[in-house]
Amino acid sequence: MFKHAQLESVKAWVGDPAHGALPLHARVQRAVRQLILDGALDVGRPLPASRTLAKSLGVSRDTVEAAYSQLHAEGFIERRVGSGSFVSERAQRLTRRGAAPRAGVHRKTLRLSQRGNAMFQGGGVRDFLAPRPFAPGVPETRSFPLQTWERLERQVLKEYGTLALLPSPPQGMEPLRRVIADYVNLERGAHATPERVLVLTSSQQALTLCATVLLDAGDRIFIEDPVYHGARKAFDAAGLECVPVPLDADGMRVEHLRDAAQPAKAVFLTPSHQFPTGATLALDRRLAVIEWARQQQAWIIEDDYDSEFHYAGKPTACVQGLDPHERTIYIGTFTKSLFPGLRIGYMVLPSQLVAPMTVARTLLDGHSAPIPQLTLARFIEGGHFGAHVRTMRAVYAERLDVLVGLVRKHLADFVEPRVPTGGMQMPCILIRDIPEREAVDTARRAGIDLLGLTALHASSKHKAGFLMGFAAHAPRELEIAVKKLVNVLRALNR
Repeated sequence: MFKHAQLESVKAWVGDPAHGALPLHARVQRAVRQLILDGALDVGRPLPASRTLAKSLGVSRDTVEAAYSQLHAEGFIERRVGSGSFVSERAQRLTRRGAAPRAGVHRKTLRLSQRGNAMFQGGGVRDFLAPRPFAPGVPETRSFPLQTWERLERQVLKEYGTLALLPSPPQGMEPLRRVIADYVNLERGAHATPERVLVLTSSQQALTLCATVLLDAGDRIFIEDPVYHGARKAFDAAGLECVPVPLDADGMRVEHLRDAAQPAKAVFLTPSHQFPTGATLALDRRLAVIEWARQQQAWIIEDDYDSEFHYAGKPTACVQGLDPHERTIYIGTFTKSLFPGLRIGYMVLPSQLVAPMTVARTLLDGHSAPIPQLTLARFIEGGHFGAHVRTMRAVYAERLDVLVGLVRKHLADFVEPRVPTGGMQMPCILIRDIPEREAVDTARRAGIDLLGLTALHASSKHKAGFLMGFAAHAPRELEIAVKKLVNVLRALNR
């Protein structure tokens, strides 16, 4: 029979509002089960008769009978005709026997794989979930033509019906692959066909695929220094040896690739707007990278994450479109150009990589959701994507100008802005003896999200500072946030 403390434990579990969504018999069943799991009821211990327990709990006998029947079906108790219900001998083999460890009790060291440790210690790629100033890479979503998107989605559902509820082909829906190929050919000077497009959930997934499908643990990959943190974490997690290559005003200094003492199997580039400096890789260097990849039979991983937003002249053609040797993997995303919740990115692949990359993708997450893919295809094909990008390009250009003016007016004593020709964030270099980490942490507590530059550099030869995203906030919002940041930096400079 139950002791008083055990009965009270069951009453407390059954009466806990947190369990209120469960049927009453399920609450009784789980309360008794928990006593068994915790070792509070020994093997062979008789349970109260259903009538007795029902009276003690203030419930019907049918409720307790239903609870006991479920416990018996799961193997926690045995029911003997004429004798009652007892804790089953099977419970002796439960791995959770004994009381749950209390706070402060020593736990065994967590054992992860080398790759798991690299991912965990790296802390993942930080996502700025709420559009707080000055989170980098966050687009303006309040101006998105949501009614148009809703109308196109209804068209998709009406045309496809329940077919839209089936899985997508792993490579992506053909209508979307077709319009992506047309778009990058026209706007980015790429050489793409629908058969070479692989639709993914994000550019981060594309980087992970490149790191694991193209290279083995221990292989070398050239990366920009500084580099996009998401790429570095994907490569580190795959066990690659990242070899930093310095930059100047014309982007990566590609002579370092040719002159390296040891070859590498790939190079990672953000040639349109280098992250985080904003530099554009010069044409002669693009051609030099392509020739290096041909000679070494290496891969070029080109991340073209926000090329739509170029504010000074026309954006330079992508590396993939200049490469006649099919050594370039082109990565794009709609997270920056449309909205983060869409979760659609893509790769334009060399023809020989389409099959292995598609198969590898199925092992990560199978496929992307069909309905957003089909809606996006119509959004692009109907000219809405181009119109939205043109509108946002003008909006972002204005907001960049506003931010530059505000920084020069209010923050000139603390930072020096490095004005980019495109993109959605601006680097600022600290010119006072203010610790970068402390500035970033204090600003975050004040409601401002800055991305420190130090963690993006592999070498120690750099200046402290941070990125200021400007795309998601109107001029008045930028002004308020800059004045708040002034107070943060002034307090740290005392």
